[in-house]
Amino acid sequence: MTDTEHPPQRPTKGERTRRHVIDTAAELFSRSGYRAVSLRDIAAHSGLSHAGVLHHFPNKEALLVHVLSRRDEIDAPLVLDADLSHRELIDNLVELVERNTASPGPVSLFVNLSAEATDPAHPAHDYFFGRYRVLREHLASAFAALLDGRPEPTPEVAATQFIALQDGLQVQWLLDPGAVDMRAAVVSFLHTLGIPTSAPAPTTDERPS
Repeated sequence: MTDTEHPPQRPTKGERTRRHVIDTAAELFSRSGYRAVSLRDIAAHSGLSHAGVLHHFPNKEALLVHVLSRRDEIDAPLVLDADLSHRELIDNLVELVERNTASPGPVSLFVNLSAEATDPAHPAHDYFFGRYRVLREHLASAFAALLDGRPEPTPEVAATQFIALQDGLQVQWLLDPGAVDMRAAVVSFLHTLGIPTSAPAPTTDERPS
């Protein structure tokens, strides 16, 4: 049988409702932080009753997990795919930086939640702890190959610097997007390490001041 004889199934009403609640929660978490938002707030902004939200998500912690998982569904293949070469990983991360400039909501969500999650009692603490550890390991492996024996920085330090640069740029960009070119800053950093990317090195005029 052909694909036209088996068209993709449309999401059920329940699936659409769950997706709407997740999107609403992501928006509110990005705007106010996790702790300042209640399930009743999410229900009100979703057009549902409190009981209606609880029908789909047993508590706010479970909803947070789904919010974070939604982002990973999109980003993880570009970073964690076992078939990626070291150069492809770096290029994909540059691509993610560029893509984020069109999505202030998810960037704000990440900035707010990652800061809150430094508290070990925060429900997203283990998620961000594991996320940063895995990302450092993948980047350190890539830098070990791409730095080509360069004594400094070590691959581990370069990985930490790269992540810190991205996170810090996101905060600055959210505050003043017209003055901060995240992609140019990341590409410039990589070129200072002697690592070419698929993107050209920014000119002096293009480098963030």
